[in-house]
Amino acid sequence: MGQNLVIVESPAKAKTIGKYLGKNYIVEASMGHVRDLPKSKLGVDIEDNFNPKYITIRGKGDLITKLKKAAKKVDKVYLATDPDREGEAISWHLANILNISEDEKCRIVFNEITKNAVKSSIKEARKININLVDAQQARRVLDRLVGYEISPILWKNIKWGLSAGRVQSAALKLICDREEEINKFEPKEYWTVDCVATKDRKKFPIKLVQYKNKKIEINTKEESDKIIEELKKDKFIVTKVKKGTKAKNPLPPFTTSTLQQEASKKLNFMTKRTMSIAQVLYEGVEVKGYGTVGLITYMRTDSVRISDEAQGKALEFINLNYGKDYAPKSPRIYKGKKNIQDAHEAIRPSIIEITPEIAKNSLTSEQFKLYSLIWNRFMASQMASCELNTNSIEIRNGDYKFKASGSTIKFDGFMKLYEYATEEDNEDVLLPKLEENDDLNKVDIEGKQHFTQPPARYSEASFVKLLEEKGIGRPSTYVPTITTLLSRDYVKREKKNLIPTDLGFIVNNMLSEYFKQIVDVDFTAEMEKNLDHIEEGEEEWRKVVAEFFQPLKVAIDKAEKEVSKVVIEDKVSDVPCDKCGRMMVIKRGRYGNFLACPGYPECKNAKPIVEEIEAPCPKCGGKILAKKSKKGKKFFGCSNYPQCDFVSWNEPLKDKCPDCSSYMVLKYSKTKGNYAQCSNSDCNKVIIINKENNENKE
Repeated sequence: MGQNLVIVESPAKAKTIGKYLGKNYIVEASMGHVRDLPKSKLGVDIEDNFNPKYITIRGKGDLITKLKKAAKKVDKVYLATDPDREGEAISWHLANILNISEDEKCRIVFNEITKNAVKSSIKEARKININLVDAQQARRVLDRLVGYEISPILWKNIKWGLSAGRVQSAALKLICDREEEINKFEPKEYWTVDCVATKDRKKFPIKLVQYKNKKIEINTKEESDKIIEELKKDKFIVTKVKKGTKAKNPLPPFTTSTLQQEASKKLNFMTKRTMSIAQVLYEGVEVKGYGTVGLITYMRTDSVRISDEAQGKALEFINLNYGKDYAPKSPRIYKGKKNIQDAHEAIRPSIIEITPEIAKNSLTSEQFKLYSLIWNRFMASQMASCELNTNSIEIRNGDYKFKASGSTIKFDGFMKLYEYATEEDNEDVLLPKLEENDDLNKVDIEGKQHFTQPPARYSEASFVKLLEEKGIGRPSTYVPTITTLLSRDYVKREKKNLIPTDLGFIVNNMLSEYFKQIVDVDFTAEMEKNLDHIEEGEEEWRKVVAEFFQPLKVAIDKAEKEVSKVVIEDKVSDVPCDKCGRMMVIKRGRYGNFLACPGYPECKNAKPIVEEIEAPCPKCGGKILAKKSKKGKKFFGCSNYPQCDFVSWNEPLKDKCPDCSSYMVLKYSKTKGNYAQCSNSDCNKVIIINKENNENKE
């Protein structure tokens, strides 16, 4: 057998695959793209049918020389870059560089990095799919035309270093539109009449739903008081008791979007962190007893489909480890949404028998958490439904109708591995035994004032969900889009929420006025469909680009003539410059706000904005300052540094621990909310901080 060269994208992937293929295969990494459009100029010949002018990426020359030498020494070259448009384009560029014929079956793809998958892919090598390549070229050229043609208008009229983008600008508009909705929102008063009944010493809430068989709305305190008065005059009688069973079905396995959302909700991971960890799990981890193995399938996918083989192995595992009752009567098939790229499977474990517990000692804490989430979600998706005993009751008091519902688990099914709650579940309570005509003679009634709430700001997770729903971008672009908005200072992150900055509003307003197509969500989604059509061979990529560019060019010419310069005033602080005496101004950098002298470049003084907290330094009694690390993470240190080296990631509190008198720090969790914890690891006293009434609960 002759020698073979396999080229992948990353060294980690190369290391894993190299162990599978043996001595007849050399595995090298391209380190991502090797050719791209130049950074210093447009790189697209508009006059020559939008012909892209690719160049070797700076710093990749030696690598390309190495790959060329390796290719000359072997009988066959296999290109094993990622199984998507971007990966196909990298393979196409490599094939051109290495003079591989377009008819050569050099392209191998695998959805999981396992020995069987990799070896099977070599047997099924194919030609490079030029439709996939063209879809990537179209996206790259479209993005370049938008970025290079519009960004200079922003530099000239707003601020140097800004950018516009085909996806990022539409995404920015969504965030700005939501903020405007919030700003314009006027809260409206409404009231509820909350009733808690007691039966057999068990309390349970009953919900007022109708008056004279019509939905009830209570707008004022007077209306609430009148209802309470009428309810107190009559009896609460149980008029209907309905018992039954219902099935709760599992959720489908993860897509990129749902993984990012669930990892945010359950693990508190940012989207970028989730994808970074998933990349490692996909490319390969050394697991005791299994060697180096890719633990999950490819993590950039919008499909919920799984292979017949994976489904068969899952059902076999379920029957063997949980019993036949936990297997569904027929294999589960999940339907994907329209306009998805269904070439990939959903995200799932590549080797089912490597359970989270088996892998635990081979993984970091974060890797273990994410792998557990993926493994449990996938296995649950193939299990039997959860069966619930349901109990719903109807109660009457004169013309007023109340309802209460409850459920208990009859058979846990998939919930043995993976739980999730619906709005309906959240309204369920544990009900006492009730019969029709029962008189609920003890009911506590209270009128409560409420105000309608504005729409919520987007978190990273909910924003990814929105992008997917609107058809903006693809699984591979969600994280880069959010990252760009944050790095350009168009959006800031506050308590997980994405909030547009003043600069973000200014840029969005200009783009909305002069480049309506670019920020139009429907137009951006339609362009994604056009890219899909190119991939399917239904559209010619240059034609799609030409139809896009024609109105864009008209808008650019108009904007260059009409856009007027926007002056952004720096906010003046109350801190004098200790070098020249001018009052310093607040500027924003990569890691947040900082103070700078307005006399720049004559005076280049700059310093971080220091926030002093209430608690004294536990070591020396000095002031504690909130600072930011080089990576922008907040920490707390003593103002007497370097004489005092006290430092903490958590905010110290002024109150001492009641048990050991050590200082306490402020922490937060979803289950506890804000809480104080003793800094002494031998004590770890916890006090829950109740925000609503400012009471502490131990």
